Amino acid sequence: MIKEIEITCSPEEHEDASALKRIAANAANVQQERIKHVHILKRSIDARGRKVLYRMQVAVYIDEQYHSHSQQIKYPQVKEARPVVIVGAGPAGLFAALQCIKRGLKPIVLERGKDVKQRRRDLANINKQGLVNPESNYCFGEGGAGTYSDGKLYTRSTKRGDVNEVLKVFTAHGATEDILVDARPHIGTNKLPQIITAMRETIQNAGGEVRFDARVVSLDVSFDRIKGVELASGEKIEARAVILATGHSARDVFEMLHRQNILIQAKPFALGVRIEHPQEIIDKAQYHCDVRGPYLPPSYYSLVEQVENRGVFSFCMCPGGIIAPCATEPNEIVVNGWSPSKRNNPYANSGTVVQINFEDVPGLENDPFRLLNFQREIEQAAFAAGGGDLVAPAQRMVDFVENRLSKDLPQNSYLPGCKSVELKQVLPVWINERLRKALPAFGKRMKGYYTNEALLVGVESRTSSPVKVPRDKVTLQHSQIAGLFPCGEGAGYAGGIISAAIDGVNCANAAFKYLQ
Repeated sequence: MIKEIEITCSPEEHEDASALKRIAANAANVQQERIKHVHILKRSIDARGRKVLYRMQVAVYIDEQYHSHSQQIKYPQVKEARPVVIVGAGPAGLFAALQCIKRGLKPIVLERGKDVKQRRRDLANINKQGLVNPESNYCFGEGGAGTYSDGKLYTRSTKRGDVNEVLKVFTAHGATEDILVDARPHIGTNKLPQIITAMRETIQNAGGEVRFDARVVSLDVSFDRIKGVELASGEKIEARAVILATGHSARDVFEMLHRQNILIQAKPFALGVRIEHPQEIIDKAQYHCDVRGPYLPPSYYSLVEQVENRGVFSFCMCPGGIIAPCATEPNEIVVNGWSPSKRNNPYANSGTVVQINFEDVPGLENDPFRLLNFQREIEQAAFAAGGGDLVAPAQRMVDFVENRLSKDLPQNSYLPGCKSVELKQVLPVWINERLRKALPAFGKRMKGYYTNEALLVGVESRTSSPVKVPRDKVTLQHSQIAGLFPCGEGAGYAGGIISAAIDGVNCANAAFKYLQ
């Protein structure tokens, strides 16, 4: 017999199989020796009280042996099937490709950047020499920005599609089954490249194509219907359906659409800084302890404050993480964060950003590049303030709030280096002032957060796309162009790996219906 129950245990008991059986036996009201296995279905950490607990939903195997139910996903052969061009090999593009195969369509994935192995060299050049390859960087290349953005799989987009099915695809390609269980699932940047490679191999083995160094420069449109795409090499690829999944940083794609009179629109986003603390400060605050015990993972936080009718919030929090340089063009500074699977670095970082609305940025109301140009200006100002070579402007937290230049900066994880700068030189006044008011308020909610040991690094500006590519809510096709499916973060319909993957699946299903 298998019985599903909820149990609570200490971190130490969580690591002890016999202790879990004892707790499960009491909860299920059976003798402990009858329990052959306790299989965890869902798991979360409850740190609200003085004692940190694990709360879990488990399947208790009573008088019955446990057998793993994990299965490989079978994909049909589609080499000779109808083609669907997918522009971009990020989470949206890869999951769109896999879903196309399930639907009996042949995906042709076109990625402007390099595969994950070749991409590492360009990342090394960014970190060590401050050199940005506009085609291969932290945002462009196999797996997109998701490959080197920590692999956080937490999402609130549960109504858009089946989150668990997306997680199962990851486990089928090498992710641990922990992601099926944890309340805040996480893969780790060190493990994602192998998983992304395995997904590409699945696509290719099923007869799909994945092509690198294949930048799309034009869409072939006739009588408001998509006919295919043209590459920078001059090659043309015909397809009646094109899924545009290029990510939030492909500015040239937005320019291409505008040049071809294909409707795009400005979209609000958020901008601010990335804040780094010693991880031990976050652990003390969240776990109510002097030293985090060996059975607990590095802690995370999520903070939000309304300041002058505008949200200021933490974003993409990375326990045990690293701040990374994520510029996609020369002469700009963009920062993001990631963590390895063990989250064992000494720092915790999080984007801390202010919501930007149309009224904040002057310009023509119908200018689709109004917010994108604002984003670019701030990134270029950050580059200038840092002095070049991707050195980032930075300031200690209390110094920032009290409007004084930091005399020195703490050790930190940002490899190109930081320069002490008053960030009000980089950030617009209305962003700067809202951050100055929010940070002490965060400190009142979380003991130890407001400290000069924390470092603000500028700028966190790629939280989401500043441009939206409009589409029909039912068919998911562009509002003007039949057969064109704007998809994922770059089109304005996702905000993270899982929501992008779900949108990729949905667009593939929509393309299948369109091609019938």
